[in-house]
Amino acid sequence: MKKNIIIVILIILVALCVRLSISAINGIKASKAKRAQQAPEVVVDTVKDVDIVREYSAPGRVMAKYRVDILARISGYLQKSYFKEGDFVKTGQTLFLIEPTEYSNASNVANADISNLKAQLVYAEKQLARAKELVAKDYIAKSQYDNILSQRDSLRAQLASAQSRYNDANRNLGYTNVKAPVDGQIGLINVTLGNYVSPSSGALTTINSIDPIYVTFPLESVDYDSLARSDGADNKNRKVELYFSDGSKYKYEGVQDFTDNKVDTSTGTVTMRATFKNPENQLLHGGFVNIKLHANKPIKTPVVPLVAVQENQAGKFVYVVDEQNLPQLVYIKVDGQSGDNWIVKDGLKTGDRIIVDGIQKVMPNAPIRIKEKSENHD
Repeated sequence: MKKNIIIVILIILVALCVRLSISAINGIKASKAKRAQQAPEVVVDTVKDVDIVREYSAPGRVMAKYRVDILARISGYLQKSYFKEGDFVKTGQTLFLIEPTEYSNASNVANADISNLKAQLVYAEKQLARAKELVAKDYIAKSQYDNILSQRDSLRAQLASAQSRYNDANRNLGYTNVKAPVDGQIGLINVTLGNYVSPSSGALTTINSIDPIYVTFPLESVDYDSLARSDGADNKNRKVELYFSDGSKYKYEGVQDFTDNKVDTSTGTVTMRATFKNPENQLLHGGFVNIKLHANKPIKTPVVPLVAVQENQAGKFVYVVDEQNLPQLVYIKVDGQSGDNWIVKDGLKTGDRIIVDGIQKVMPNAPIRIKEKSENHD
């Protein structure tokens, strides 16, 4: 009897355990089903490479193609100036007059010396011709002929020397008119009229050429390497855009036509230069601008849609779907935009699956309901 009671109790316990197990399994299934129903639906797309013409931004400095200090090449009093500060001048235009009297007199004296020596030389040539006939007939000694010949040659040398002095005097006389060596805009006058000037006086004024004009800019060495790889041998005449400090764009495009042959070890940059038209003189020597350099050839680069990228204090990030179909937060570095996409510099690679829609309710490692972008017909 006692044995039957124990058997009945065991049967009851087994039945309870089975019931509890079934209830637990059903509860787990229900919980999973509930969580599955609560998981947000997201659209997933694959990171792709596209052909991008890379753009590189950098600060620029406006530089005159020619910057010429106007110096006095002779000594004298500054008598006149023929321009106003800020005027635009042409090559060969007279800017200053240095007192010319002294140099004019020197030119006249040198010219008179030439005339005197020419007259003496004419007489010496006649004497030499007569002496040549006489020595041939032994009417005069050979030594006398040689003496006349020597005098003639000496006068020729003196005439050549006088001609050089005359040319030099005229050169100095020409320097009394100080002229513009290039087209450009005149700066401030550093020496006022009435002052005595000389080659050691320093610049009287300065001319900056204005059209065309240069803009120099530093490019990070890593960007230069990327640019060199993309363009290869086609490494000249790249398009350059210029922006003023207020963000407005300069209406003329420039051409990058020079690259320095070294990396500046103190800044890690390579100096480059672009040439711009400047007919309205909007670009002034020494001004600061911003430039955007365009590569000549496209390069395959991973991109992600703007809508897929979020940002917090740590930087920009996306949600990458892992092999278990769970979202993982991944920080990325970008290098500007191309249309509706960010250009990815670091953090993602081609083939990564990222969430592009439905991001608002996504949590790292939390279940999601995936809808591939190809299934989205919106």
